[in-house]
Amino acid sequence: MARDYPLKDVRNIGIIAHIDAGKTTMTERLLFYTGISHKIGETHEGESVMDWMEQEKERGITITSAATTCFWIPTYGDKDADEPEEYRINIIDTPGHVDFTAEVERSLKVLDGAVTVFDAVAGVEPQSETVWRQADKYEVPRICFINKLDRTGASFDRSFDTIIDRLTQKAVRAQVPIGEEENHEGVVDLLSMQAYYFEGDMGNDIRVEEVPEELQEIAKKRRATLVEAIVETDEELMDAYLADKEIAYEDLKEALRVGVIANKIVPVFCGSALKNKGAQLLLDAVVDYLPSPLEVKPMSGINEDGEEEDRPADDDAPFAALAFKLQSDPYIGQLTFIRIYSGTLEAGSYVYNVSKDEQERVGRIVRLHANKREEVDKIYAGEIAALVGLKNTATSDTLSDPDHQVELAKIEFPKPVVSLKIEPKTNVDQEKMGMALKRLSDEDPTFIINTDQETGETIISGMGELHLNILVERMKREFSVEANVGQPRVAYRETIRGEAEAECKYVKQSGGRGQYGHVEIKIKPMDMNVDEEDLDKKTTREDGFEFINSIRGGVVPREFVPSVKDGVREAMARGVVAGYPMVNVSCELFDGSHHDVDSSEAAFKIAGSKAFQDGVQRARPVILEPVMKVEVVTPEEFMGDVNGNLSGKRAQIKKMEDRGINKAIHAMVPLSEMFGYTNELRSLSEGRANATMEFDHYAVVPSNIAEEIKAQG
Repeated sequence: MARDYPLKDVRNIGIIAHIDAGKTTMTERLLFYTGISHKIGETHEGESVMDWMEQEKERGITITSAATTCFWIPTYGDKDADEPEEYRINIIDTPGHVDFTAEVERSLKVLDGAVTVFDAVAGVEPQSETVWRQADKYEVPRICFINKLDRTGASFDRSFDTIIDRLTQKAVRAQVPIGEEENHEGVVDLLSMQAYYFEGDMGNDIRVEEVPEELQEIAKKRRATLVEAIVETDEELMDAYLADKEIAYEDLKEALRVGVIANKIVPVFCGSALKNKGAQLLLDAVVDYLPSPLEVKPMSGINEDGEEEDRPADDDAPFAALAFKLQSDPYIGQLTFIRIYSGTLEAGSYVYNVSKDEQERVGRIVRLHANKREEVDKIYAGEIAALVGLKNTATSDTLSDPDHQVELAKIEFPKPVVSLKIEPKTNVDQEKMGMALKRLSDEDPTFIINTDQETGETIISGMGELHLNILVERMKREFSVEANVGQPRVAYRETIRGEAEAECKYVKQSGGRGQYGHVEIKIKPMDMNVDEEDLDKKTTREDGFEFINSIRGGVVPREFVPSVKDGVREAMARGVVAGYPMVNVSCELFDGSHHDVDSSEAAFKIAGSKAFQDGVQRARPVILEPVMKVEVVTPEEFMGDVNGNLSGKRAQIKKMEDRGINKAIHAMVPLSEMFGYTNELRSLSEGRANATMEFDHYAVVPSNIAEEIKAQG
């Protein structure tokens, strides 16, 4: 079976944005115009193809990233060719709600390009900034689409200015709208200087006209800015531009493509997905300006010799793929979504899971269209697909050719900030709950399950109240598990602000062989700015923990040093002040002693743990709490009430600004004060205000609150 589309004609893209910017509505339009769906499903009617989970249809939000494949022949450009080229576009529609940030993170890791959607009334919103930073981290080339230009209060220019102010100076207008709000009729493409009107019931009929007279002047001005931005990325074109030569449309288009792929320029398009304006030209832009797998930096990993090795997008290279998502399917079991970076994969073959160090058999391979599947025998480099039959592969694992192993860089996920207690209602639920929780945590790396050692209670942790509510609901619906759920709890942390030395001599005689472990340690806050490469070989660093072995002359034998470290790590996990895990602590083992007969790993582990607990008490320990970045958008008449309410929640108001006809308040608020805030805000504003929040940082808890937390602990 040969590759049906050459790699140069493949695009792997994601649609990313703040919640309610219209990502899923836009994706529905893209599927309709590419012929994948024959009817447009509306998110607000619970009928969108991409939001296929029951909870997504009910709530009108995207919860899981859905993958689909569609095909597109550009509307303009090479449409005049004898046989216009058709492109395969693999689209991942990601969630906008901050609680599902892991879905965006894992999607961006495996995509080659992204379309960032903005609401023309709100412009850049808090989650827009978060997804933009995530895309920056993975160096994903982007184009922007300012959506909802038909809404009251919509402004293309104001939204564009927020992109420049808050996200990137590299943004440049590639289109301007013909009319705004109820007068929005179409768009002017600045490169071709043509006006596009979208007519017919579904905007299928595209009418191309001259630029309207009233827009001629502004279009020429905007085009000059666009051309200037393009030629700045290309020396040859810059010389021609400075010499006042006319630059051909094709040359500008090609230079814009090169600039976008190099992340030097971000073109901004516009329209209204709901009113069927602009989606076809956005598909053209995806094909014209976003990279194929051949044009992005090849994925690199660590090979068997411990050296870095590139894996180019080539069917003839050894097979390498990254598992980026797991999903339970009621009919065929577990689906493992993979992105193939190099080589090919056939159904029924064996692959090597380098991360787990074991072999896996690929039962079947399916290409995805949201929740519908197309079974295929073989997939190629640059493709995104799902595998059936893998037993032990988890998110972020590398699958590789057994004879040419390579481990690709893992996806990093944020730490959970909210926890709650969960217990099964009956004994039958008890058995099913363990399996259900494991399946859900396999799917979602930000969903963590712990057992409280003292009470035996099961504690689940996630990114927010909504995140945990959805998971408990899924447990009920998909696994038929009934459970009682406790109140949400904040994931506090502990740390130290000072330095201290501590010593513990653990000696136990019990007739026969005794126990002897003696350590002296120094603890201090961990320096977060040290480069890993500058560290001494005797220093090991983990997430929030540094251990330095400064033992000389074997006073603590080498084989017992890891036990001291384990003891310290265990004490950190239990916490010392109020029982919360400790972070950002540096511990140096600098002295001690041993007994030739009685010393053991267990004795040194206990000595390390006790010394650490003792030292922490004298190193100015504090409790840390998660602080959320909160944005409230409210009609002006409720501004005073909303502000007063936030101030009573220990909020730091950062700024206030106009947001269309409303006001936007930006604040930093401790998470512990924000439980149930949505309902409070509704009653304060007659249901007309809304809020979004995302985790920003950990901060020291004020002493009076710390005392309350200790009392509860």
